[in-house]
Amino acid sequence: MVNTISKNFAANKRRLDAELMVDDNFDIINRNIDIGQRESCIYFIDGFAKDEILEKLMEFFSDLKKEDLDCTPEEFKNKLLPYGETDLVDKMDDVITRILSGVPCLLIDGYEKVLAIDCRTYPARSVEEPDKDKVMRGSRDGFVETLVSNTALIRRRIRNPSLIMQMMSVGSSSHTDIVVCYMKDRVDERLLNKVIDKIQSIKIDALTMNQESLAECIYRGSWLNPFPKFRYTERPDAASASVLEGKIVVVVDNSPSVMILPTTIFGIVEEADDYYFPPITGTYLRLSRIIINIIALVLTPTFALLMQHPDWIPKGLEFIKIKDTINIPIIIQFLILEFSIDGLRIASLNTPSMLSTPLSVVAALILGDFSVSSGWFNSEIMLYMAFVAIANYSQVSFELGYALKFMRLVILILTGLFSQWGFILGLVLTLLAVMFNRTISGYNYMYPLVPFNFRVLVRHLFRVTLPSSEKIR
Repeated sequence: MVNTISKNFAANKRRLDAELMVDDNFDIINRNIDIGQRESCIYFIDGFAKDEILEKLMEFFSDLKKEDLDCTPEEFKNKLLPYGETDLVDKMDDVITRILSGVPCLLIDGYEKVLAIDCRTYPARSVEEPDKDKVMRGSRDGFVETLVSNTALIRRRIRNPSLIMQMMSVGSSSHTDIVVCYMKDRVDERLLNKVIDKIQSIKIDALTMNQESLAECIYRGSWLNPFPKFRYTERPDAASASVLEGKIVVVVDNSPSVMILPTTIFGIVEEADDYYFPPITGTYLRLSRIIINIIALVLTPTFALLMQHPDWIPKGLEFIKIKDTINIPIIIQFLILEFSIDGLRIASLNTPSMLSTPLSVVAALILGDFSVSSGWFNSEIMLYMAFVAIANYSQVSFELGYALKFMRLVILILTGLFSQWGFILGLVLTLLAVMFNRTISGYNYMYPLVPFNFRVLVRHLFRVTLPSSEKIR
């Protein structure tokens, strides 16, 4: 089928009506109008177009004379059409995609091009602080599901002509809009070309799960390694800071978070609060978060190992020994509680907000008190697992939290099976999982520790400022 627009208005309209199934879709509007005694029709999606703009355009079109249209489509667009965001489209497939994206398209008899008038608007929630990525001080805005709003939040913070917003489309059915955001004079050109090539080469029907679908298309390596390959954020200030550091931010339509490339383990543990406080406070917050996550990783396996070898307990710490009867092996208790915590987390997501507080109180009383008194769990086990559960929320990355959880389970199981040798093996496997995790950039996941770069390592561990010329990988 010919993909070009012809001068025959009736033929173009019949094809558009058939392709868009106008008679079957109540929300696809084709409004027949008369412009300068020429047959015309404007197509738009009900709910996506700004009614005030369309009304003004209709008034303008009704005032045009026959001689006004004795011009080319380019002249009509540049001299007559009183709107800023306009474009000429000469391919029928592009016209259909524009209409389904919410862009009103004007078809005029005698013109071989269609006028795309971008006066669309999308239903969107208010720009508010993310529930997960909150700060004690700083900006209270966050990304939403509308791509244009998200790019505007970044553009508002970086008023520099070197800031580039490059748009692409992925998905033969969904045609999901994707924006690659970067600083032209600071980005790694090799990595940028690699990312753009990967996105443009994606052959998929639809990005059904938005960013996760895109991430799995971009990264074709093994996903057995649980440590995150990308960094995600819902904060415009964090995304803007990353762009200024020379990193690439990928914004996906319908997603309230953005992807930051490249990333390392040190980059993932950083948070906005580190920079909204003085250097000494920001350094304390960052180091405490790192230490807490390391303790959460090894606390329960270390306790289990010490209970297998009580004589290894240092003098003065004998009080950590379990004095009550152990009815269920310690390793089994830890594993049951690990899965129970995830069960409670899933249940809390599906609990109506009005019931979450009373149900959480009931759950704490019943599950906490009676599980100990019934003999299923020992109180020491409950204490350490409570610390681990709370420590998981000390950093914002869900992916990193679950990665640490999976490695903690591996260490626990190996410790239960092979005692101290299993504990050492679990630690080695965790270290190898971090060291051999490769992201899309190809750099080592532990950079700047491996390969060692003292100045950049100091920047990641302590809240200090590097010279602007220093590149953060």
